[in-house]
Amino acid sequence: MSCVYLKNFPAAHVQHRHQNGRTTDPRSICHFPDQARPPHPRRLTRRRRHRHRRSSSSTSTYPQPPGVQLPPPPPQLLLSHPAHVTMFRMRLRNSSTMPMSRIGLLLRRLSSSSSSSYFSTSTSPPSRSRSWSPRDAFAAATERVRAGTLSPEDAHHLFDQLLRQDTPVHERSLGGFLAALARAPDSAACRDGPALAIALFNRVCREEAGRPVVPPTVYTYAILMNCCCRVRCPDLGLALFGRLLRTGLKTNEIVASTVLKCLCCAKRTDEAVNVLIHRMSDLGCVPNEFSYKTVLKSLCEDSRSQRALDLLPVMAEGDGCSPCVVSYSTVIYGFFKEGKVGKACNLFHEMTQQGVVSDVVTYNSIIDALCKARAMDKAELFLRQMVDDDIRPNGVTYNAMIHGYSTLGQWKKATQMFREMTSRGLVPDTVTWNSCMASLCKHGRSREAAELLYSMAAKGHKPNVVSYSTLLHGYANEGCFADMVNLFNSMVGKGIVPNHHVFNIFINAYAKCGMMDEVMHMLTEMREQGMSPDVCTYATIIAALCRMGRLADAVDNFNQMIGKGVQPSKVVYRSLIQGFCTHGDLVKAKEFIFEMTDKCICRPTIVFFNSIMHSLCNEGRVIDAHHIFDLVIDIGERPDLIAFNTLIDGYCLVDNMEKALGVLDSMVSAGIEPTVVTYSSLISGYCKSGRLDDGVILFREMEHKRVKPDTVAYNIILDGLFHAGATIVAKKLFNEMIESGTAVSISTYRIVLGGFCRNNCTDEAIVLFQKLGAMNVKFDIAILNTMINAMYKVQRREEANDLFASLPACGLVPNASTYGVVIQNLLKEGSLEEADNMFSSMEKSGCAPSSRLINYIIRTLLEKGEIVNAANYMSKVDGKIISFEALTTSLLLSLFSEKGKYQEQLQLLPAKYQFFGGV
Repeated sequence: MSCVYLKNFPAAHVQHRHQNGRTTDPRSICHFPDQARPPHPRRLTRRRRHRHRRSSSSTSTYPQPPGVQLPPPPPQLLLSHPAHVTMFRMRLRNSSTMPMSRIGLLLRRLSSSSSSSYFSTSTSPPSRSRSWSPRDAFAAATERVRAGTLSPEDAHHLFDQLLRQDTPVHERSLGGFLAALARAPDSAACRDGPALAIALFNRVCREEAGRPVVPPTVYTYAILMNCCCRVRCPDLGLALFGRLLRTGLKTNEIVASTVLKCLCCAKRTDEAVNVLIHRMSDLGCVPNEFSYKTVLKSLCEDSRSQRALDLLPVMAEGDGCSPCVVSYSTVIYGFFKEGKVGKACNLFHEMTQQGVVSDVVTYNSIIDALCKARAMDKAELFLRQMVDDDIRPNGVTYNAMIHGYSTLGQWKKATQMFREMTSRGLVPDTVTWNSCMASLCKHGRSREAAELLYSMAAKGHKPNVVSYSTLLHGYANEGCFADMVNLFNSMVGKGIVPNHHVFNIFINAYAKCGMMDEVMHMLTEMREQGMSPDVCTYATIIAALCRMGRLADAVDNFNQMIGKGVQPSKVVYRSLIQGFCTHGDLVKAKEFIFEMTDKCICRPTIVFFNSIMHSLCNEGRVIDAHHIFDLVIDIGERPDLIAFNTLIDGYCLVDNMEKALGVLDSMVSAGIEPTVVTYSSLISGYCKSGRLDDGVILFREMEHKRVKPDTVAYNIILDGLFHAGATIVAKKLFNEMIESGTAVSISTYRIVLGGFCRNNCTDEAIVLFQKLGAMNVKFDIAILNTMINAMYKVQRREEANDLFASLPACGLVPNASTYGVVIQNLLKEGSLEEADNMFSSMEKSGCAPSSRLINYIIRTLLEKGEIVNAANYMSKVDGKIISFEALTTSLLLSLFSEKGKYQEQLQLLPAKYQFFGGV
């Protein structure tokens, strides 16, 4: 039998890790070298002994299986093998640190002293008095492979015996053994069965091995090609296929399908498609179902699901190979992975129309993909269709649904799915319980989540560290620190070891509240548990210290982090840079920016600095924001449109229009054209500073700059005009807005209706309101409050009451302002009883009265001489949420002092306010 030579396969192969942690290139393993292990000297013919002595000095390496590293033998045994001595010679021959005389002496000593000891080891052949059956030996080894107890050493020892005996081994025995290795999962004994199978076949195929095994068949090659795919050397599998063709063996569907698998593993999917459609006949076979599935799966994994979909009709036109549920499911899931939900659903319906019956796996994959895409409505429709098709949902189905609803925060739906799951007799597993707990915690219902945790333990499901960390995170978000500590102690008491995530939850919760002493305590306890802070821990602490302005402590932790060997992440640097930018130390911030660049960490972009500038401008620190703007330019970044607009808006907020216009000039000089947002900020600044004319001029200038005003720009100028009392100009501009086709928002209607009412154009406001109502415009509660107040002002009380009564029909709920408007107008009319009734309705609805409303009611009642009623409302003043205004206190003093009008009725006031009579 000829040897296997595969010397021309591609040079780039994935390295495989051996059991002892070393890596080996498959090229040095799967080279099928010329030399095998030397056969036993007693079985050498004169010719083979001469060839053995000649080949023992060759430079070929001793073969080892990829992914499996045999334990190194003792030095003496290692160097006693002639091949090893040769390798040792090669290494020493290239060495320049040892004299050649000592090298030769060492080699002679090793060769002479240990040549006999090597061949007396346990790898020697069985004695002649004891028969050795290759078939029985391989059958036993095959069972050990399936049991996961055969080690690479045992396998090589078996082949040592095989190659040193005369009884031929049938290919079926060898093929069964190699097939078992190819399918063997990783185990403690052997971590890479496919790689071991290739190495063992390599030994069998050498010339020195003689003919202890019949020539390999097409099935043997198919097994080995599949092994090459499993060890991620598909090119080697294709080389084996080339050798198979040279042997003259006839290929079959199994070999052809394995070739397709090799091509797909090598990312040569287009070639695989070509072979599948046009070249299978050259191999003497036709495409089968497995061939199509292999190519379909590869196309979908390459995000080419549309190409896979085009193959389905080709598959249907084949001879007896129609698309099955697996083929459709593969393409459907591929579309889901690419985010093409519509195409995936359409293909499912097409599959159903073709008469292909879906199974639970298909439905589960579709439901899971829809849940991950947050299309829960469609996921539930498929769940109901699944039940209608008499396919019983299992735990995987409901876990996907519960997790999907939990992710969206729909805890009621998640709970409903949980109950439906248990009602069908399905037992929730730990994943199910954890998903339900997560959903409750996201909605601030950690107490109910805790009950689930206890129920979980009571029903025989042991909570894991994920269960406890979920509830801890819920407690942390709600600030329940005592509950967190109790749960942590309970967790440790039950033998569950907290991980980094658990400690980081505590540290993050304390850090958000500025409780740095507790943070340091948890850090100490974390170290006592044998865990060192990771990058997330340090990032949390540093971010908290930067928010608190404790920048020196933040830098100390940063240095400590580096000293401990923890590499800072982008998040750590961003926290430090933001901290120093916010607190004015831009020099230090600049140092950290350049340090990020030196460490090849992506430094902050202009978007990051824009957010800092925006926060500073909202706080009125526009000068500091401008300094950061200058820092952006200094580090080589180019300010964008948002940066300029942020700075312009900041100066407008502090009424510094000159600076804002200066930034505008710089913006134009930088080649950035102002947008409608830029003009809107400037117009708003002019209106707030009382320079309405300049605002109108700038608004008109937008048209000359070919910048079309949007809804926000119109709202700003309309609000400015109505506040300035320019109702006619505002009305004209509002009509212009409608004619220009600019969208009119609810905010626009609120500004216009409020402006009319404020400028004593109530009748116009009511007419416009009624006109908009006829157009089915959906008003908000603020507009209705304005109109109710306007109708009371013009003595259209019945219309106001009707409008108030119609709020529920409009889908609106009266708020505190609504009740306040009605009560105040009823009091002005003298309808005290109706006002009291409305106030009672307000309290029953859960609306808390404002301090301003209580003070208004008290003053109105006192002025009308309703002392008893006023006293009732005075009892609601608690000095905290509701307190007396200066105007109310002054009225009480004037009415109940010694010379006051109601001094004699002082006793009717609550006791704590009768001190007004002594003033």
